[in-house]
Amino acid sequence: MEINAKKAFETLNPRKVWIPVAIGLAIVFYLFWSDPDMTLSDLSNIFKAKTLPLLLAVFVLIARDLGYMYRIRVLTNHEINWSGAFYVIILWEFASAVTPSVVGGTAVAVFILMMERMSFGRSLSFVMLTAIFDNLYFLTVAPLVILLTSGNIFPELQESFSLFGMEFNVDKGLENLFWISFSLILLYTSVMSYALFFRPRAFKWILLRLTGIKFFRKFRHAAAKNGDDIILASRQLKGKDWKYWSKILVSTYFIWTARYLMLNCIIASFASVNFVEHLDILGKEVIMWVIMLISPTPGSSGTAEVSFDLFYNSYLGVNTLGTAILWRLFTYYFYLLLGVLFLPQWIRRIYNRDIKTKEMEKAKEEIKI
Repeated sequence: MEINAKKAFETLNPRKVWIPVAIGLAIVFYLFWSDPDMTLSDLSNIFKAKTLPLLLAVFVLIARDLGYMYRIRVLTNHEINWSGAFYVIILWEFASAVTPSVVGGTAVAVFILMMERMSFGRSLSFVMLTAIFDNLYFLTVAPLVILLTSGNIFPELQESFSLFGMEFNVDKGLENLFWISFSLILLYTSVMSYALFFRPRAFKWILLRLTGIKFFRKFRHAAAKNGDDIILASRQLKGKDWKYWSKILVSTYFIWTARYLMLNCIIASFASVNFVEHLDILGKEVIMWVIMLISPTPGSSGTAEVSFDLFYNSYLGVNTLGTAILWRLFTYYFYLLLGVLFLPQWIRRIYNRDIKTKEMEKAKEEIKI
């Protein structure tokens, strides 16, 4: 993996926030315009949300981010303090928000950790480990949701819907999209787990054999480099005890469950839902999120809004679009704003710290003289 500071800062460029914002606004406008029963007064219902559930949503949001910060500290053996963990998580979320979901902000996340004085090998291992555990949550919870609901978790709507002049089969289309996404996540997680935890050298050998084929030969150098990176990352994780792994596992399930419960709180601020319905809302979001993971747009802009309308219209009716906007404000646009606000502070923090380090090293040299 090539870690280029210039490319990383290009990804973190605050100007890029307008791309996903524009896509999201365009989809919201289309959903509003294409629904003959929707009026501006329906959208204004967003200001009539119940206060207590919204406060609970804010509480869950804070708990989730604290969980992220705790996990990154555990991953790094507490070498990153709480302040550093805050910047890492905010900028990591920001990078994910301005890059397509199917791509993610992996390279940028490695760069951010390296700027926090982590070596390349350790940074790569931490980012890969995070991805594997996050995917493990989806791979275990999503099938459980489908099993408990007997496969009835997918929205039961009309057989097809029109989007930009094209007809789509909702029932089978969403289910097929889910299984495609699920299969890709399973494949990626299995390969990365095999490479990182069991046979990193065998993984490199497989890459070199594949790129030995004439058609793939131009990728041979990159394959060798990626193989070396995996071997280096694997070395960083040797000797970790069961407490290390259990803390990461528990914190991962806490983080993602909290992330999903936020939507339960937001929906509860617009509609009365019982315990069983809360479980259904939670299960639908797990399925919806797996589908969003293969979105080609930055931060799943557009995909998220359309998916939300399909999954939750039965609960919210005319309040669906307004609730979707509020949900995206909490889970997406909030991190775009935080990224824009805290990126300059993080850059100054890194710059000032490096200057102080150089001054201290210079002072030590003068003392030796």
